[in-house]
Amino acid sequence: MRILALDIGGTSIKSAVCNDGRLTELKEQDTDACLGGEFVMRRAAEILKTYGPCDAIGISTAGQVDVQEGKIRYANDNIPGYTGMEIRKRLEAEFHVPVAVENDVNAAALGEGHYGAARGFEDYLCLTYGTGVGGAIVIGSQVFRGVAGSAGEVGSIVIHGRQVVNGRRISGCYEDYASTSALIRTVSAYDPDIHNGRELFERLACDPALLTLLEDWIWEIAHGLVSLIHIFNPQCILLGGGVMAQDYVVEKVKEVTLERIMPSFRDVVFKRAGLGNRAGLWGAVHLAKERVGR
Repeated sequence: MRILALDIGGTSIKSAVCNDGRLTELKEQDTDACLGGEFVMRRAAEILKTYGPCDAIGISTAGQVDVQEGKIRYANDNIPGYTGMEIRKRLEAEFHVPVAVENDVNAAALGEGHYGAARGFEDYLCLTYGTGVGGAIVIGSQVFRGVAGSAGEVGSIVIHGRQVVNGRRISGCYEDYASTSALIRTVSAYDPDIHNGRELFERLACDPALLTLLEDWIWEIAHGLVSLIHIFNPQCILLGGGVMAQDYVVEKVKEVTLERIMPSFRDVVFKRAGLGNRAGLWGAVHLAKERVGR
C-alpha cells in the first residue's frame, strides 16, 4: 500500500511516502501560515501532487481536529482562517482516496506507539516541550479525545496561581513555566547572549547559575507530571521536544518526579520520544492505514 503523509505545522509542512514500511522521499517546506488556512490547504495539495498516485493520505496537523469529520474544530491565530477547514472533504474530492486527519500531538503519540519508543505500551502519556507544551493521552492503544475531541491540552493545566514573572503577567498554566520557551525566557533574562537550548547547554559547564536555572525548570516539568501521573496512572511517560535530547534532562525529570509521587505509582516508565520530527508522519501513516481498513 502506498500512503502519502503530511505533517502540517505552524512553521513547516513535512511530507513523505510510506511504502513497504519505510518513509521515503521526505520533504520539508515553509508553511507560510500567516497567509491563512486557504493558502496552507493549497500548498498541502500541491505537495501531495508531487508524489504521484497513492492508496490513501494521512494528515497530521496543528489545531484541534474533529477526527470523525476530518476537519479543524479550532485553530489559533498562528494559521488564520484555519478553524472549520474541511481537510478530509477537500482532499478526498481532489485525490479520490481515503484521507485520515488528526491533531499533530495525537498523531505523534500514535506514531511513537506503533513505530517508536512507546511500542509495547497500551497506556501512556506523550508530552512535547517546545514553544508550548503539547500532550496526548493514550488508553488501550487509542487516543483519549474527550467529549468534543480536544482532550490532552496539558499545557493549559494550572500549576501556579496567577502572578508576574520577569515583568510578565502569566496565568499559572503549565506551559508558562515548563515549555522550552519559558526556560529560554528565564535564561535570557540572566544572560541575554543565550537565545536557544543549544547555546544554553554549550555554556552550562562554565556557569553554575545556569545549571540552577535549568534544574528549576525541570522542577516545573515535574509539577505537571506529578498531577498527570496520579490522575492517569500510565504505564509510560514519553518526553519529546528538542531539549529532551539531553540525557541529563530526561534523567533529572524522572528523578525529581519519582521523588514526589506515591510509591504505588513509581513503576511508571520514563522514555524519550524516539521518532523525532518524523513522529507525526508515522502517526499519519498509521491512521491512513486504519481508514483504508474500515
